[in-house]
Amino acid sequence: MIKVSHLSKSFHGNLILDDLSVEINKGDVVAIIGSSGAGKSTFLRALNCLEQADRGILDLEGFKVDFSTITNKQRLELRKQTAMVFQQFNLFQHRTALDNVKEGLKIVKKMNDREAAQIAQKQLEQVGLAERAHYYPKHLSGGQQQRVGIARALAMNPKLLLLDEPTSALDPELVGEVLQTIKKTAATGQTMILVSHEMSFVYEVANKVLFLDKGKIVEEGTPDEVFNHPKSERAKEFLQNYFRNKSSI
Repeated sequence: MIKVSHLSKSFHGNLILDDLSVEINKGDVVAIIGSSGAGKSTFLRALNCLEQADRGILDLEGFKVDFSTITNKQRLELRKQTAMVFQQFNLFQHRTALDNVKEGLKIVKKMNDREAAQIAQKQLEQVGLAERAHYYPKHLSGGQQQRVGIARALAMNPKLLLLDEPTSALDPELVGEVLQTIKKTAATGQTMILVSHEMSFVYEVANKVLFLDKGKIVEEGTPDEVFNHPKSERAKEFLQNYFRNKSSI
């Protein structure tokens, strides 16, 4: 069980996350949807301290941190137990795919090069990129780069995988390969929180959906409950606008 309690974050006096609480079971795929500026990415970044939350408690399968008093030692331990997949890939351009995946294992988990290389190669194989292990990012497509990012995250064997709009920087024809990789990862029982604007994919892969608006969770439920039977007017409006715009393309 992963439990987030009373998570709050302000920027320059503007409340971005407003007392968020959620419980996530092991193996859950939780999707966060909502308009731009709703706090979705900040929520993910706060969970692994890329953004420092003002307050809130995270209980990660028994490892508990209070963000208002978190120590450097706790922050490092938290990052050992979580992993992030970013919008813009964030690969080291001067390192091969294999070296990019090895990096966290060597720096954070203190593995030797041989052990890290074995794990990295296995993860690249899992995302269909074994033959691209010695390619540099500039020689990989955007979809391949993002799959390297997913392999890098999974190599850390995280208790919680965080994915922040993993297809938003991709050309439309490359989105499918990344979504398929995420779907395959979900099928392994990996617990994850996914921020995405791909609503059909969210419906297919998630077992819990959170709708955020102005830093608050205003709708929470299964994909069927949130998409087909939303209770809040704000969620109804958002979904109607989304599917109306989608059908007009």
